[in-house]
Amino acid sequence: MELVGFDDPVGPVPAVASLLAALLTAALLHKRFGVSASQGRYASIDGLRGFLAFLVFIHHSAVWYFYLKTGHWTSPPSNLYVYFGQGSVGFFFMITGFLFFSKLLDGRHRPVDWLKLFVSRVLRLLPMYLFAIGLLLLIVYFVSGGVLNDPMPILLKNIVRWIGFTIKSAPDLNGIKQTYIIVAGVFWSLPYEWLFYLSLPILSLAVLRIPPLPYLLISLFCLGVFVYIGRIKPELLLPFFGGIAGSFLVRLKVFCRYAAKTALSPLVVAFIAGAVVFYDSAWEAGAVFLLSSAFVLIAAGNTLFGILIHPVSRVLGEMAYSIYLLHGMVLYVLFNFVVGSSAATEFSASVHWLWIVGITPIVVLLSFATFHWIEAPAMRATPWVTVWLRSKITIFSKEAAQ
Repeated sequence: MELVGFDDPVGPVPAVASLLAALLTAALLHKRFGVSASQGRYASIDGLRGFLAFLVFIHHSAVWYFYLKTGHWTSPPSNLYVYFGQGSVGFFFMITGFLFFSKLLDGRHRPVDWLKLFVSRVLRLLPMYLFAIGLLLLIVYFVSGGVLNDPMPILLKNIVRWIGFTIKSAPDLNGIKQTYIIVAGVFWSLPYEWLFYLSLPILSLAVLRIPPLPYLLISLFCLGVFVYIGRIKPELLLPFFGGIAGSFLVRLKVFCRYAAKTALSPLVVAFIAGAVVFYDSAWEAGAVFLLSSAFVLIAAGNTLFGILIHPVSRVLGEMAYSIYLLHGMVLYVLFNFVVGSSAATEFSASVHWLWIVGITPIVVLLSFATFHWIEAPAMRATPWVTVWLRSKITIFSKEAAQ
């Protein structure tokens, strides 16, 4: 029996139901544990992150429905659900471009602490990523039945490539075909994040700030490595420039004063809807322009009718990175170990989405736990790790003295 609204595998009802389940779970967590104080000047962005990560989860939930039916891992036949994935990642790239180019602009008035910046990026991304890699290897072990299918040197080389943020490749592990499906392929975006971080010393020249020579040389070397590897698609870099444009616009007080008005919230929605309706891919230049326009208004203080600064949104936003990294493995375990792929193949759209709504609290609770036990402690370690490195490595000590 099909439930009304759930019979369409790419209809709005399943997405809304799943999102409500996530927000309800986040509300219960907020009631029990509260929420951390907002970090930085951009509260709307703090709330936006959680919605973006969860929409990627909904996107891959739809991808799984069609994958189970056809055996093809591809985007769902719906612009809306395509944008849940592509558009959300595009917004993540805009956030990165906005926040870190803003640091360069601020550096015109006070020096950028380059060591602290890069330590913060490593501690922000690496510990949780290594945990996700550990879970991936555990799943590969169980799927392989504990049998070594690849020669150990090959397996170790492939594991190293995964540990390296899949910058070079995301190879199959231990003979498990399409290993990337275990994580829903989400690791692909992380090399782009690293590419932008490592470009910052060069980008600082654009704001007439010359970074210390070691950082400039490291930046040039890393960019050369990325170009040599050749896995970067230039069109996917466009959203970073949307974020950079926002970092200039938010410095105009008159712009922020108008952008923050609730009356402009429908315009934010209209920009996003325009991209979904008129462009099949979020990576097309026109779509990037419309999504960037929406993002700039949010960065300038628009709260989407107050939704983005609500404490529940901020609770969900805190765990965005964990949701992003872990949701694919939750889906894989559900359809391969809990339900079983044979049974899941026979699911109607309603049954499929009822399972998704049912596991949504698990995704949120797991992500809440990993944020507080892995991500947050690593981020808090940034100051003392920076001090320790400065005390041990001469070039960093010289930098601090400049």
